[in-house]
Amino acid sequence: MTLAIQRFRHVLSKTKVRVPVMWVRHSTLRSCDVFLASYPRSGSTWLRFILQEILTGEPSRFENVNQRIAFVGRHGNAPSLLPSGARLLQTHEAYRKEYRRAVYLVRDPRDVALSEYAFQKARGWVDGDFHTYLVGFLQGEVNGFGSWQAHIRSWLAAAEASKDQVRVYRYDELRRTTLTSLTSMLEFLSVQVDNQKICDAIASNSLQEMRKKEELSPQKVSKSDRFVRNGSLGGWRENLNEAQIELVNRYLGPELKRLGYSESV
Repeated sequence: MTLAIQRFRHVLSKTKVRVPVMWVRHSTLRSCDVFLASYPRSGSTWLRFILQEILTGEPSRFENVNQRIAFVGRHGNAPSLLPSGARLLQTHEAYRKEYRRAVYLVRDPRDVALSEYAFQKARGWVDGDFHTYLVGFLQGEVNGFGSWQAHIRSWLAAAEASKDQVRVYRYDELRRTTLTSLTSMLEFLSVQVDNQKICDAIASNSLQEMRKKEELSPQKVSKSDRFVRNGSLGGWRENLNEAQIELVNRYLGPELKRLGYSESV
């Protein structure tokens, strides 16, 4: 797909055209489907690679992950991976009633903004500087998924209303305590697996291994465009200036506190 087409689709996704498109994409879901949800650039690709390997026993590649833990709208041929016979599907949408059972992965929004900016800049979707982009990010104008804070509120409300059906995990905790966090997540998904299998999947999907896999199956549309970036934790501390940190706090202060993220460097 060319850069021009990518950019056109990106612009279109931020218009009212997406409403009927989303309805069509969700119309073929099954009541038993389980979802892996997140705001874009929150670490879900890494998590999908690990889960696919655990659930199927096969090495993860972009091709089989995208088919087996498919995005909503591309899920027609997705197989049933979970013990219940349910499919595991990915979504970047805010919470919807169709998402009866889900894992929600949340990442520090300051790192999300930096990652999303770099990703969109490489694809030619962004013309301005990061500060301008950050304002748009905080106002929910940089993609079709709305603001990060509205997104997280919808999923936190769903988790509070039904803790047995929606479980929230922080990306930084998943990175720091991967085995413990994944064990908890798999228990939530009713998957029984020994620790060695989980450890093997973690090792074969490290950042270095993920980059090797992207080299074998490029996901980019330009020379500077890399889908697998550095997955940093707290990279915003070195990249956001004082004014930008204050701006983020003004918009996201309550959500940062609610999730246990520090508002200061």
